[in-house]
Amino acid sequence: MMWSPWQLVYRTAIGCMVLEILIHNVAQGLNVCMSGSATSCEECLLIHPSCAWCAQEEFGRVRTLMSRCDLSQNLQKRGCEAYNIENPRSTTRVVKSEPLSSKGSGPTQYDVIQIMPQKISLSLRPSDQTSFKVQVRQVEDYPVDLYYLMDLSLSMKDDLDSIRNLGTKLADEMRKLTSNFRLGFGSFVDKNMSPFSYTAPKYQDNPCNGYKLFPNCVPSFGFRHLLSLTDKVDRFNEEVQKQMVSRNRDAPEGGFDAILQAAVCKERIGWRKEAFHLLVFATDDVPHLALDGKLGGLVQPHDGKCHMNEKNEYSGSTEMDYPSLALLGEKLAENNIYLIFAVTKRHYVIYKNFTTLIPGTTVEILDADSKNIIQLIVNAYNNIRSKVELTVWDQPEDLSLTFTATCQDGQPLPGLRKCADLKIGDTVSFNVSVEARGCPPPGTRQSFTVKPVGFKDRLEVSVDYRCDCGCTHRARANSSRCSSRGQYVCGTCRCDTGHLGARCECHEGEAGAVYQGACREAEGKQICSGRGECSCNQCLCYESEFGKIYGTFCECDDFSCARHKGVLCSGHGECHCGECKCHAGYIGDNCNCSTETLSCVSDDGQICSGRGNCACGRCQCTEPGAFGDTCEKCPTCPDACGTKRECIECRLFNSGRLADNQTCQRLCKDEIITVETLKTEDPNAVLCLYKTENECVMKFTYSEHASGMSVLTALKEPECGAAPDAMTVLLAVVGSILLVGIVLLAIWKLVITVHDRREFARFQSARSRARYEMACNPLYKQPITSHPVETDFSMYSKSYNGATH
Repeated sequence: MMWSPWQLVYRTAIGCMVLEILIHNVAQGLNVCMSGSATSCEECLLIHPSCAWCAQEEFGRVRTLMSRCDLSQNLQKRGCEAYNIENPRSTTRVVKSEPLSSKGSGPTQYDVIQIMPQKISLSLRPSDQTSFKVQVRQVEDYPVDLYYLMDLSLSMKDDLDSIRNLGTKLADEMRKLTSNFRLGFGSFVDKNMSPFSYTAPKYQDNPCNGYKLFPNCVPSFGFRHLLSLTDKVDRFNEEVQKQMVSRNRDAPEGGFDAILQAAVCKERIGWRKEAFHLLVFATDDVPHLALDGKLGGLVQPHDGKCHMNEKNEYSGSTEMDYPSLALLGEKLAENNIYLIFAVTKRHYVIYKNFTTLIPGTTVEILDADSKNIIQLIVNAYNNIRSKVELTVWDQPEDLSLTFTATCQDGQPLPGLRKCADLKIGDTVSFNVSVEARGCPPPGTRQSFTVKPVGFKDRLEVSVDYRCDCGCTHRARANSSRCSSRGQYVCGTCRCDTGHLGARCECHEGEAGAVYQGACREAEGKQICSGRGECSCNQCLCYESEFGKIYGTFCECDDFSCARHKGVLCSGHGECHCGECKCHAGYIGDNCNCSTETLSCVSDDGQICSGRGNCACGRCQCTEPGAFGDTCEKCPTCPDACGTKRECIECRLFNSGRLADNQTCQRLCKDEIITVETLKTEDPNAVLCLYKTENECVMKFTYSEHASGMSVLTALKEPECGAAPDAMTVLLAVVGSILLVGIVLLAIWKLVITVHDRREFARFQSARSRARYEMACNPLYKQPITSHPVETDFSMYSKSYNGATH
């Protein structure tokens, strides 16, 4: 086939143009802006926050539309003036920022500020992250409202006797923490209908009828409000002393009905807006949950509203189902209420699981007779006041938020929105990063709220979107630059219907070999990748039921990316030309890996208890023998005994590092069993020993129960040597001296005796020899001795004198 000179020149020009585009893309490392197939300024801004659009006239070649969308520095290098570059950025503007307060009570208690700033305005470009800083402070001497909600089923009779003077004692303790304290009281049993309660006629007035252990009690009821919040604590004692227990049929109680009514009936209960709200829920059994009401024919879900009659009783008890955990959490958060579960040890694990589903909730172990209720409440209050946790309300779906906490040690903790182990008056900060994932309809303004759990204070954040280009407002209709067949906008033509081309110079349907070369990505490849038609040297991509097909050669789409559980990019990213572009807070080929670390933080504030790494929001334990959601369980770890030792010291003996620390109750939730004699036969238990300050030895074993709780079995008292008796010591010393003396005397006597016997034997031997000589020796002559009668002494005297001279 022979080409005319004009066709040859045209095809050569088209080939050079395609080659130029390919070379430029390679030179740019196939940057996302150039490969995004943007044909307008708005499309360019959506590709990536680093992309910019050049609206300058006569920029680049006539047909290379993609060359206008590039990195800002590349556009300037290629001759685009800075004022012609459209590249809006996300911005943050503080609207209101009052300083934090230092004290809660006094003349300024109604103007207490615990979060700063209070209002912020964000202007967001899609995928362009911006951030702001939030500071939170738990002020001193903040007013406290405490509502005591008690289970009055028959099993709680001894508990009722124990709290009859609770009001006065509790007020005395709480006034050590705040000068402005109010107390209220309510009770609950269960729905007064079958199968939850006894409904036979003989039980109507006395459900305990025929019950030998306790024959008299009041009829069952759902929830009864008995005393509104007041500073007159004597009235609390009076109301408690009037109460009698009731009796229901099944083990679970209707406590969740009561919690919801106590939370939403604000006027009846008397919650103050400017106070710290505590709701103490005391029970010895598990609660009924949503859908349990169907057992009694209650199919209407709870509406989350107040239903209190003139007798201050819950009127919807026999009309609606029990509330769900989600509804409870929502209403407690709406009314800034901290819920304290005061439950017996055998139900601790169940309620502990509830706390993970209901924000702002804590659980404490209640003695069988509630005698520890005051210390329990004080500990729970201190525990709550020792931490700050941020929540987000009304977050728009197209916004992604990530948090970085900076607590008392000053170290940033990415992925955390909570600080613990704080003291009253401490200030902590959080850096909040916000990213818009897309553009809502033009003119849309949205908002959300950042709020510390249990606080009335909040940060209101308003959001608008920067999705438009300034050059769009300077568009020229029927421009000569567009062959009078389209609108000239931001340096490009938007052709009227039926026209195509960079300058609207072609008509739809025009085709031929002269145009085909520009529609192939490479020699030998399909025209428009087999997913479009070539018209006027441009690919017109087909429509697809699966999504959008786009690109210079229709080579890209927004649906051929990796999936997780059948969801494109796991629902946490956008599919761009076969690759997932993950939203903030997610990574991975299919964006299924969260960078959030909050779920990996153990009770002691460490990531994975210091025994592993947080990957995709889950702990991967690296310490041999460690397991659990946060690697918190590790009986065989070298530090296991040391960690549990601190809990033994503070829980059993009120000593050690945690004795005066509010974290003892929070960190040491393990079940501790005390015994007289410690058994060590269990192969799954680790024996731990340590020396006390008194030089005694404390022993305990550490094991993991099937329920998931750690179990510590410890001696009631450390093993110590008995103190010596003074008289015993004296007698022992004297006896020892006497014994040594006697032994020495015996030895001396023995030596003397041996010596004497030897001398006697020698004497006997000498004597025997002498007798032998006298009797048998022929040479022996008996000596002769004579004595004269008269002696001349003068002669001896002279002789002596002469001798001496």
